[in-house]
Amino acid sequence: MSLMEAAGLQPRIDAAGNISARRAGSDESLPPVLFGSHIDSVPNGGNFDGDLGSLAAIEAVQTLNQNRIATRRPLEVVIWSNEEGVAFNNGLAGSRAAAGRLDPGELDNVWNGITKRDAIRKIGGDASRIAEAVRAKGSFHCYLELHIEQGGTLERDGIPIGVVEGIVAIDRYDAEIRGFANHAGTTPMPERRDALVASSYLTIAVNEIVRAQPGRQVGTVGQIAVTPNAPNVVPGRVVQTIELRDLSAEKIRNLAAQIRARAAEIAQKTGTEIELKPVAHHDPSLATRAVQESIEAVCAKMGLKTRRQPSGAGHDAQAMATLGPMGMIFVPSVGGISHSPKEFSRWEDCANGANVLMRTVLTWAS
Repeated sequence: MSLMEAAGLQPRIDAAGNISARRAGSDESLPPVLFGSHIDSVPNGGNFDGDLGSLAAIEAVQTLNQNRIATRRPLEVVIWSNEEGVAFNNGLAGSRAAAGRLDPGELDNVWNGITKRDAIRKIGGDASRIAEAVRAKGSFHCYLELHIEQGGTLERDGIPIGVVEGIVAIDRYDAEIRGFANHAGTTPMPERRDALVASSYLTIAVNEIVRAQPGRQVGTVGQIAVTPNAPNVVPGRVVQTIELRDLSAEKIRNLAAQIRARAAEIAQKTGTEIELKPVAHHDPSLATRAVQESIEAVCAKMGLKTRRQPSGAGHDAQAMATLGPMGMIFVPSVGGISHSPKEFSRWEDCANGANVLMRTVLTWAS
């Protein structure tokens, strides 16, 4: 917030914990150009995911102010809360709140002993007034977001700017596997109902099922909790995540159905019970063609090569696409590494992205 103030903005925190600030335009009756990103991270994450787009948005306003460049439309910088969704196992929290797309009962979900409504209060929001954070359709002229690619294709092919065509659908499940905890030394192997063995089969099944179809779909088991988690006890319970992603929501629904069927077979084979519970769903979103074309036009004037591509990662732009025109700008990630301390984008690429963002904002704000 101090960086926003230094840029000449007056930031505020809305009821969902999102930070935003508005720069006046010459015609305040017009909807603003909205742009920004997020600053939360994953455990052991990097310094570029979200941060680049957030800082570039502030820098754009600061540059315009320093050069006394006025815009016809107002500009609004936004920093969304809890995009990653590690907390409460459901991402895009702040932007979904702004789009009026929180799940029923979501504010009462508990993570690490705290409810989501109390967590929002801790960052300056007020869940009792969450409806005040909702933005109406048409309340902004367009939404723009600069982000690192988080994959390796732009760097590999020497292309400085990616123009996002669409953002994948994401379905996330909790798989609960119930066996029977028993003494590891006295329980014969044929009599075990080992939840961790069943979990292992299920993890491999996810990998096999997702790989079996052509396309760019992905499936991940990224979190496993074992109970009682002791070296001399046969595991009695496992909870693991299963996450599926693709531009086609129908495809990942079909993949989930296949995984459920395989889970039933694994349960019978291992003497366990396996239950898959859906915990998060994010619809796919297509970027607005006119916004894509405006990004490409800016890059052409700057002499920067571009390529249209889908985003395999989820972004706040997904939620904003339900309210108005949306576009995203990607810059290369070195080695395709993200969600890691080794995450890095070259400063030249960051500067290119920031300049493309600012100039595209000016295009839409004129």
